[in-house]
Amino acid sequence: MKWREADLDALRTVPIATRSSKVDRSLLATPPGGELSFSTFLDALPDVLAARDLRIIIEHVATAARRRRGVVLLIGGHVIKTGLGPLVGALMRAKVVTHVAMNGAAAIHDFELAAFGGTSEDVEAGLADGSFGMAEETGREMNGAITAAAAAGAGLGEGLADALARRGDLPGGDASILLACRELSVPVTVHPAIGAEIIHQHPTVDGAAIGATSLRDFRRLAGSLPDIDDGGAVLNLGSAVMMPEVFLKALTIARNLNGGLPARFLAADFDMIRHYRPRMNVVQRPTRDGGTGISITGHHELMIPLLVWGILGSLEREPPPSAVSA
Repeated sequence: MKWREADLDALRTVPIATRSSKVDRSLLATPPGGELSFSTFLDALPDVLAARDLRIIIEHVATAARRRRGVVLLIGGHVIKTGLGPLVGALMRAKVVTHVAMNGAAAIHDFELAAFGGTSEDVEAGLADGSFGMAEETGREMNGAITAAAAAGAGLGEGLADALARRGDLPGGDASILLACRELSVPVTVHPAIGAEIIHQHPTVDGAAIGATSLRDFRRLAGSLPDIDDGGAVLNLGSAVMMPEVFLKALTIARNLNGGLPARFLAADFDMIRHYRPRMNVVQRPTRDGGTGISITGHHELMIPLLVWGILGSLEREPPPSAVSA
């Protein structure tokens, strides 16, 4: 059999000077020099791909804070389990965050950490004998707080934060996002799924109270979203399903009631792998008409500290004129 081969001698080459290159020296990373500060490290990252995207998010959120635009955090349980609650609190104390929305797991981990000083049990070990999720104090106190919140016409997040504040003995209170929101008057909402949370396994659970308080929180989230219009931001930190779904519906309500607003905001997703719902419901669909959508893939315990340190560092520096002119 005779095989045909391409004749490479007949190829037409072009001068490299006429070729457009995506990478040049101005984009390269800078090795450590005399000053080893965090801002120097951040500035030394190469100006390509995820490093560029991270800096875009940092500067956008810092500018939003300077201009008093809304910055909404959507938080999943893994963010709390990896010890990042204090960093979220630091953003709130810097007046960056205007609303915190948590899924049910995030609220449970935050409550347990604040009230009992620890959270995150061994699921597999407890599943064999039916003890998984059966902590008496967690179920009794959280369900009691939700029932009391429903009776008072309060929201679920509000009710949990109030219960922690009344509790007094809080070995992990300084790490609590719920308590920080209450202290700083930042709206906090919780968006659970019936049957998906361990406190729904307890005899004290009240489905009507969960429904009433979480529905109120859903309306409160929709009421906060107009604040992200024209330069605000929504950051989805580690929720693969619940918060992207809730956000999309709340955004629809906000736009229905406000003539298509909010628009022209940044939406970013931070997660360890790329999931369908955050990509579509947070990053792509809501920003298609004039917004900016970015996905950052990496471990929460690494990426979120970089994000928070970058934002706080940017706020400490003198802002560029464009950041404060609006």
